[in-house]
Amino acid sequence: MVGRLTMWRAGLLLVLALVAAGCYSVAGVPEEDVAAMDRELDEVRDELAQLRTDLRAAEAALAGGPAEVHPITLSDFAIAGHLEAKPGSTAFEITNRGATAHNFTIEGFGASPDINPAEATLWSISGLQAGTYTVFCSIPGHREAGMEATLLVDPLASAPTVEHEEVDYQAMSDAMTASILAFPTATEGRGNQLLEPRLAADGAKEFDLTVSIIDWEVAPGRIVQAWAYNGMVPGPMMRLEVGDRVRVNVTNELPMGTDVHFHGVGLPNAMDGVAPLTQPLIEPGETFTYEFTTEREAVAMYHAHHHAQMQVPNGLFGVFIVGDVDLPLGTEVSGTAIPADLTLAGEIPMVLNDAGVIGFSLNGKSFPATEPYVFDVGDWYLVHYFNEGLQIHPMHQHQFFGLVVAKDGVPLESPYWTDTLNVAPGERYSVLFHVTDPGAWVWHCHILTHVESEQGMFGMVTAVIAQEG
Repeated sequence: MVGRLTMWRAGLLLVLALVAAGCYSVAGVPEEDVAAMDRELDEVRDELAQLRTDLRAAEAALAGGPAEVHPITLSDFAIAGHLEAKPGSTAFEITNRGATAHNFTIEGFGASPDINPAEATLWSISGLQAGTYTVFCSIPGHREAGMEATLLVDPLASAPTVEHEEVDYQAMSDAMTASILAFPTATEGRGNQLLEPRLAADGAKEFDLTVSIIDWEVAPGRIVQAWAYNGMVPGPMMRLEVGDRVRVNVTNELPMGTDVHFHGVGLPNAMDGVAPLTQPLIEPGETFTYEFTTEREAVAMYHAHHHAQMQVPNGLFGVFIVGDVDLPLGTEVSGTAIPADLTLAGEIPMVLNDAGVIGFSLNGKSFPATEPYVFDVGDWYLVHYFNEGLQIHPMHQHQFFGLVVAKDGVPLESPYWTDTLNVAPGERYSVLFHVTDPGAWVWHCHILTHVESEQGMFGMVTAVIAQEG
């Protein structure tokens, strides 16, 4: 086996390694000779990779394990490699070429350990029967972002081989450009629409929510089975004033029970929405009424609490606002004056998600289906961030610093300016922006794998379009 690597090729590998380290220079070497050395280096890498796979297989065989080791490559966000195996026991050598941790999960068989970027692991399993299996990364949001493939298990499956993969950088560049130029693309459905209450005979403001599974277009052509309130993701926005008597009738058309928790709203324990502790579970076909009086201002959200790990990322979340956030009008913050007569040109609820069938998204949509926001230079706009996902999201608005005025609906005694604000799961922030310069200014999560992949831009990206007034 080792004889496959000739001594002169091993020497070439050493020389090229020393060149890369700066110990030797290729200055003066003809270009065609350097190109030939590069080709030889690629072949050596291939042979070394094959040797490593063969050695892994030999070690496994000596230990009584599977004789074949299948190379698998994980990236942001895709799964590639030798996705064929024979029934019985097998092993996978899994390499992470991405920028964040990933794993390799076989549905029904479990998951490999999480693998850090630029690292690899050998994962063995047994009991595979002939058939096809869905494989994916089970880290929240990664499967929905494209890390899903099919593993074929067949007695006639081909033996694993290692081939050097040429990266088509031009194709990657073209894909990124095309994805950006597609913005904005119209899709079916729009969430966060204001739900107007009806006034009951006793003076209560009454809302009706119907919970069901719907077809939802997250991105152009990408239709998912979303779990939704009133047929939209996020669910309809409810706006109230302090002192309002509120009645919310929730009818369940899901295939399982649910409940509704009003996150960040002060209310009686019996209305807290945590079945079966504070109420009976709302079973399929049943209706439950939440009734309370709003006691204080709130920048809050409502979402399922029963099997929230599934129901919320799949779409069961919405915005609930009581009153208005106090703005520091007529003050000066870090040398910047906030006008006393400031009038908002817009108030934007922005719900962040990163998991479930919705995946990386802003207000239930993934770029290029996200909504752009158009303002005139000189305008001020207020943004409420709501993180209904499972991960942190540092939100970054290009060009315009934001003045953080409230946290979880509570006005800050000392507002502060920032251009990147980290929003953790469950948190809400209210941020005031001033449009100072014309142009198309990108607005996105700054965990870059939440917004870009080898296939182009996606996920948690939108833009502010600032035009001359």
